[in-house]
Amino acid sequence: MVEYLLVISMYNYYLNLLGDIPEFLKKYLVVPSLVRLKGITYFCGMDYASKEIYDFLEKITRYDHSLSTSLLTYKLSKDKKMTIAALFHDVATPCFSHAIDYMNKDYATQESTETFTKFILESDIILKQCLALDNMTIDDINYKNYSLVDNNRPKLCCDRLDGLILTGLFWTKDLNKALVKKIINDIEVKDDEISFKNMKVAKEVLKVNENIDLYCHSEEDNYMMELLANITKLGIANNLFNYLDLYLKEEREILSLLENSNILEIKNLLNIFYNVKKGDIVKIELPYIKKRMINPLVNGKRLQ
Repeated sequence: MVEYLLVISMYNYYLNLLGDIPEFLKKYLVVPSLVRLKGITYFCGMDYASKEIYDFLEKITRYDHSLSTSLLTYKLSKDKKMTIAALFHDVATPCFSHAIDYMNKDYATQESTETFTKFILESDIILKQCLALDNMTIDDINYKNYSLVDNNRPKLCCDRLDGLILTGLFWTKDLNKALVKKIINDIEVKDDEISFKNMKVAKEVLKVNENIDLYCHSEEDNYMMELLANITKLGIANNLFNYLDLYLKEEREILSLLENSNILEIKNLLNIFYNVKKGDIVKIELPYIKKRMINPLVNGKRLQ
């Protein structure tokens, strides 16, 4: 575990700001359903895409996001059940994450992929054993029960703030170590919601979020997300894998099945995905895409 974290220098810096991993959480870090997320990239499979379109600072996985969301939750709440729930909030993330929501035509909410959460948790025998040791059940770690972990926009929760920090650090690069430290030192909990103490910090976070939203609505991102969605759909249609495999396998396994197929259309689209240049991006019209807006609290009062 230590070796894995040390590889990710900026991420490791962020983790250190969140504090030590509590003892009760450590046994959960190696359960199979969570470990699979080490093979699911945080940025929806775009780490494998054309480097001219995406230039991520580091490779971040859904496992990384799950861990840091959990530690952020613990730092703010010191609540055991809530912290474990935060660790498993993304356990049902499929290969390529929200690109599968695009495949499902769920552009607006991007929640269609969450339907297998309970199935995956219930199927993990090791997880159940860990929960039994803590006198807990699967229902106790339903993240939807904890608004500090997950709530509706425009409110700010641990999942949302962690996602903003990871995206601002590694994709849009609007964040640096100093600003991340400032954010972590400025947050508190008000009415089961994350609140800032300082108006200036809140406005800086709001500015970072607005830029992230622009990136997620850019012509390049729309094109690449829809392209990967269509490639995956073709893989399923041609029986290279099935829909459930997206929730049980890692992304490299799915890509290998696609790359080794003899289907010309898939090979051609993969070549575009891996090598497309910015000048070759074609503007595509998609339905309304999820707006990543936030309106955080400052000293317990809504910013706007």
